[in-house]
Amino acid sequence: MKLYFKLLRVSHWVKNLFIFLPLFFSGNILSDVHGFIQVSMGFVLFSLIASSIYIINDIKDIESDRLHPEKKHRPFASGEVSITTGILLSSIFFIGSLIGAYFINLFFAGVLAIYFLMNIAYSMGLKHVAIIDITIIAIGFLLRVIAGGLLAEVYISHWIIIMTFLLALFLGMAKRRDDVILFMKSGQKMRKSVDGYNLEFINASMVIMAAVVIVAYIMYTISEEVVERFHTEYLYATSIFVILGIIRYLQITFVLNKSGNPTKMLLSDRFIQLVLLGWIFTFFLIIYIHKL
Repeated sequence: MKLYFKLLRVSHWVKNLFIFLPLFFSGNILSDVHGFIQVSMGFVLFSLIASSIYIINDIKDIESDRLHPEKKHRPFASGEVSITTGILLSSIFFIGSLIGAYFINLFFAGVLAIYFLMNIAYSMGLKHVAIIDITIIAIGFLLRVIAGGLLAEVYISHWIIIMTFLLALFLGMAKRRDDVILFMKSGQKMRKSVDGYNLEFINASMVIMAAVVIVAYIMYTISEEVVERFHTEYLYATSIFVILGIIRYLQITFVLNKSGNPTKMLLSDRFIQLVLLGWIFTFFLIIYIHKL
């Protein structure tokens, strides 16, 4: 079972929590039971189709994964799972998720189909094109947010779109930096897109993205639209957690050189976990407490 959890990258399902953002930022996550159930089902279906893509990607990258110090332990690269089994599982998850999505929300099914096709194109070659590769990753997070808005039937603020895209680009750059560091140490290119990056470019881009994310979030918290919607002027207090989280990630990236797996970082770094919990609690306290 542990082997198949690894094959499906269940730990990476945490990325799909972005689907809850529209409902959370709407201020109705506690009262809209129907919306929460819809989004929760969407989370499961998004996770299943994501796993089907991970399987296809791992099959495509068997040879390059065998050269990677960590990825060589993946089920296909290590030979623990056959390609036939992988294709069967991927097909089941793909078909099952689309059928389930169709009965929940037709537009949501369309978003899943777009996400699948985009990531197949990514796996088949676009991931080797510098800048295009991280752009596709960022669009994938946007599709999660759009899916959440459709399922919860809530308005998706332009602020959420901007911040999600910028944050995803920031994390994507951090992953590519890890590939560049690995290439500098071993001389092996884990992906062709490394040719389009170097440390100076990535470092500068990450600093820019970090700064813009922070500014965008602060502008969001003090905007008239948000103040009027939530009936509070104190949302800016949550900015401290966003700033600390970004700084910590920069420290992990530039000082510790361990930015290759954002999901693993989230699941293992206590500082980031505490910052995230602090942000959620403070946001909840400011927005929801007056409704109780």
